[in-house]
Formats: sequence, C-alpha cells, structure tokens
Amino acid sequence: MGAVQQDGAFVVSRGEGAYIWDDQGSRYLDATAGLWFTNVGHGRKEIADAVATQLSTIAHFSNFGDFVPETTAALAERLAAIAPVPGSKIFFTSGGSDSVDTAAKLARRYWHEMGKPGKRIVVGRQKAYHGMHVAGTALAGIPVNREGYGELMADARTVAWDDAKSLLELIEKEGADSIAAFFCEPIIGAGGIYLPPEGYLREVREICRDHDILFVVDEVVTGFGRIGGSWFASTRFDLQPDMVTTAKGLTSGYVPMGAVFIAPNVAEPFFAGGVWWRHGYTYGGHAGAAAAAMANLDIIERENLLDDAARLERTLHEQFAPLAEHPRVQEVRSGLGAVAAVQLADPAEALPFVKTLRKFGISGRAAGVGAMQFSPSFVMTDAQVAEMAAGVLSALG
Repeated sequence: MGAVQQDGAFVVSRGEGAYIWDDQGSRYLDATAGLWFTNVGHGRKEIADAVATQLSTIAHFSNFGDFVPETTAALAERLAAIAPVPGSKIFFTSGGSDSVDTAAKLARRYWHEMGKPGKRIVVGRQKAYHGMHVAGTALAGIPVNREGYGELMADARTVAWDDAKSLLELIEKEGADSIAAFFCEPIIGAGGIYLPPEGYLREVREICRDHDILFVVDEVVTGFGRIGGSWFASTRFDLQPDMVTTAKGLTSGYVPMGAVFIAPNVAEPFFAGGVWWRHGYTYGGHAGAAAAAMANLDIIERENLLDDAARLERTLHEQFAPLAEHPRVQEVRSGLGAVAAVQLADPAEALPFVKTLRKFGISGRAAGVGAMQFSPSFVMTDAQVAEMAAGVLSALG
C-alpha cells in the first residue's frame, strides 16, 4: 500500500481482446488475462448486453430455500451437463474464496451426516493457494499469507506439493478417521505455476479413495478451459473428484461468480430429506452473473476456445521454454495448460520486473516467490505470444 501511494497506481481504462490500455492511452498485451480469468478476452459486448438484459428484467433474487432466478436455474443445468462427474449438483457462490470455504464446510458436514463427525481435518499442499477466506488461507501452503493472524483454523494441515507419499504419512500420523478432505490444485497457480509431477494427481486421488477421504479439486484457475482442450482438469485427467471449486473463467471475470460442483455421493445425504445445510451467500447465483456466465459459455463453445487453449498450451511452451537459457532465469515452467512461469534467478527482482515489462508493452504479474505469471486469454494469437516472449527477453536484457 505504501509503495502504491508513493509510486501511483497503474490505471487500466479499457480492454479489447488480448490488450488493455492505461489512462494515458498506452496499449499493453495482457499477459495474465486480468487475474487468470478473462478467458474469452476483453470487450465482449455480447456479455455486457446479456447482463444488461437480465438486470432490466430482474437483477437478482435470493437462492435460499426454494427460490431461484430463471437464468440461474438454467445455468445450473448447463454446468451439470459438463460436470466432471455426471449427476453433480451445483452450488453457486460469489467467487473462488467462497467456493473453497463452501467445500471445506460441506466436507465436514458430509461426514457428520455419515456418522463420522470426527473427520474434520482438511489438508492442503505447500505452495498451494486456495483464496483469502479463513479456511482457504489456512489450507494454502503460502506461509506469508498467514502472517499476523494467529491460528486461523486448527484442523488444517499441509503436505508436500509434489510427493504423494507425504499425504500417506499424514494419514498414518493423524488417522484416516480424522481427515475430512484433501484439497488439490491440478496446477498450482498463484503459488508460482507448478505443474503436477507425472502420475501425481491420479496417485493422490487413489490415496483419498482408499482411505475414505474426500478429494476436492480446486479448479478456480484451471476450470472452464485453462487446462487446455477440456472444460476441467478433472475431466482431462479423469480424476472423478468429490467436489470441484470454480470461479474466474465461469464468467471470464465480467461479473463475480463462483460455483462448487458436488458429486452425487456427497450431495445424497442432503437430498434424502430431513437435513438442512444452513450455508449460502446473498449474491450466490446472482441472476446478472448467471447471464454473464451463459453468454461466456456460448462464446467458448461457438468459437471453439477450448481448442485455442490447447493451442496456447503448445505455443506458450515453444516460445517461453528457450528463456530458461538466460542467466537471469532459473527455470521456465510450461507445457500443461494455457499457463507459463518464468522463474527469475533472483526472486527480489520479480516485483520491479513487472514494471520493466510495461516499458515493452506487456502487463504482467509476479506469482509465488520470484516467478512471472503468463496466463493469457484464449483469444491471444500465436503471433501475440511470440511478441510477448520477445518482450520478456528484451526486458531481461
């Protein structure tokens, strides 16, 4: 906050496609799609018009009890049709952090209803990011995000991000009868863009299944196409998750919205009758946001943007991998999903490097410890990716 007050804000005035403009009229390639979310690109009037039409009909109405806006109900049906697990129920939230906390509460409540109230521990991974609410902050493996708050959540544990055996060791230590759920990002996002080791996702899924632990896949970043070629990483890798947390690409960030996909086995106790789950958000399933999501999904399907995300997976890797040879670069992480990370050899250079990139027409962002994040909208062309990589190389000097 002090740095922004001293140096001033970078004011974004408009966007179109893969570009944004600042308030001085300078144009930049948007390297991060806002914050992982503008999958269909900026300036989609179709989405704005859909929201305006909805707001002029009915902006929103509570989703509590048996109430539901018509557009929200239609979106739930549409999402259920593309869910990684057939028959999933959709619980709407206001964003990714809401989705994670919803999944954490539901995991505990599920085991309570199953006669195992002692299963309360939720497990995350080192480097992982699960939003900014209490449960997500406690779950995440980014210690600096927890500094100064004391113990946020007693029943949260962290295991190694890249070793399934560390999850087994925790189960042996705590006992499977005390662990409710394991939360897993298919690609660690804000923690620095770390790709899963070969076979890791399937291995931890099997460990959870063998020990009666819910497997929650956090697809706030990878969902709705960013994994490349599929709607979800859970589908691409056939993970059969018990829950999937989503947000960002659901509306491409045009209006805040999130959703939790809940597999039939977890939903069943609450639909059998007699059980109230007293949880929800005033703006969960907001009708205007649902209209944005419907228009966003229309664009993704009509323009085959899932295929473009797969193209970007290849192009980002081809263009950015060679940067690993530069002496100021420790490594490049790419080759899975429409993402890439350039890890600087000196982590202290990351924040200043963000401003350096702007001199070369690139709006970027630091992630993790010393990494530069690249997660463009799916409409970015191969030529624009090459231009972006060339700009990074020039900025490195």
